[in-house]
Amino acid sequence: MADPAHVHDLASELDDDNLQRSISGWLLFFYVLGDVLGSGIYVLIGAVAAAVGGAFWLAFLAGVTVATLTGLAYAELVTKHPQAAGAALYVSKAFRRPFLTFIITICMLSATFAAAGSLATGFSSYFAQVWELPPPLLIAVIFVASLAVVNFIGITESVVANMVMTFVEVAGLAVVVLIGVVYVSRGEADFSVLVQFDTDGSPVFAVVAGAALAFFAMTGFENAANVAEETVDPSRNFPRALIGGMVGAGIIYVIVAMTAALTVPIDTLAESDAALLEVIKADIIPVPVGVMTTIFAIVAMVAITNTTLVALVTQSRILYGMAREDVVPGVFAKVHAARRSPWVALVFSALVVTTLLAVGHTLDAAGIGGSSGVVERLATVTVVFTLVIYALVIVAAFVLRRDERPADTFRAPTALLGIGIVGNAGLLVYVVVDDPTSLLWCAGLLALGLLLYVVERFFGRRGETRPPPGTARTTSTSTTSTGEEHR
Repeated sequence: MADPAHVHDLASELDDDNLQRSISGWLLFFYVLGDVLGSGIYVLIGAVAAAVGGAFWLAFLAGVTVATLTGLAYAELVTKHPQAAGAALYVSKAFRRPFLTFIITICMLSATFAAAGSLATGFSSYFAQVWELPPPLLIAVIFVASLAVVNFIGITESVVANMVMTFVEVAGLAVVVLIGVVYVSRGEADFSVLVQFDTDGSPVFAVVAGAALAFFAMTGFENAANVAEETVDPSRNFPRALIGGMVGAGIIYVIVAMTAALTVPIDTLAESDAALLEVIKADIIPVPVGVMTTIFAIVAMVAITNTTLVALVTQSRILYGMAREDVVPGVFAKVHAARRSPWVALVFSALVVTTLLAVGHTLDAAGIGGSSGVVERLATVTVVFTLVIYALVIVAAFVLRRDERPADTFRAPTALLGIGIVGNAGLLVYVVVDDPTSLLWCAGLLALGLLLYVVERFFGRRGETRPPPGTARTTSTSTTSTGEEHR
């Protein structure tokens, strides 16, 4: 029977032989860059524009800044503890509170579930620009299932696919920027729109409202921590790849947001389910609009695919780690003999995301889903979970400075980490006050995690450790620090 006390060893006891170190620094850079770019610009730029007005690029800048400050904490902690499990590992080592570690781990898992659902819905919106016949929900479900198959093939293949798709999505954003350059060069741009706020209240609160949505654009960079155990020379490669990828994405975000604001009326952006397509439809460059719209819709789908693939990688690795520690049912630790992928965790993750999609679309169809669509609703749920995680990770970075660190450990500036805590906490308060119904979705996902724990606690095998795949299971006689039998 499992005990939550074992969650504090979530990653520290994983055997390096189980996960192959095959991700180079450049692969990790594109892993981060591709994850970040696909999750914001292509999906939520219209919603951010609606919240702020022409100055919505400031919201992206604010969200990117807070997230990058958090990234500094991750970079410091990963170089100290280059193991899978990410935030769960850092919170465990810092606070030594098993239940808190367990909750944070479930928050991590839940955030990726909600993010994947939001992105899959965004994918279906762009797909409709190419072929309107299939129902959006069907397209979203097929999309998630297809990525689960890619993930099953293997982590190295998944990351290489991620890198290829990153080049495609950056090319798409480059086209948007080119359109902006052509438009400005004609002397037709009205730069005053970049400082306009379409709100009756304070411009500061408008930016905060937009930043709360734009923050979703940066969620996902923390997924890289969960493949630290599969990264070559993480102490050297991880800080460069993580911060470099986030800064690069932030610059692209701001430029693309400015381009959209200059070339398309803000009302048009705000009302569109595929807002960046409106820039293409503005017919600024001498290419047939119909051809460009189709091509760009395909590019946008590639971008969203990129980010969702990373989310599915993360989900399966979190479940794998928790199962190895007997926190959730051991079936999630099953690794396919040939592909070396946690296939049961992959199937379960795809089913959870599919359920979120079905519930969201059902509520919308019944007219009881509120004013937000599935994309915005699940994005908000993701932001709530990640803001809690980010704040605790920064605190953990401070606490763990009490420990002796290796000579090659990256150390983040203390003042910047302090600003990061304030930024995360402020955005969290705003999001919850602005959309309290998001807490119901959060509660449902947390309940699922607790259910898995209860199943393992009452039906799991007592007194056994789960050995590396391919070896015999043995009964352990060692004890934990609490004096209980190690399982």
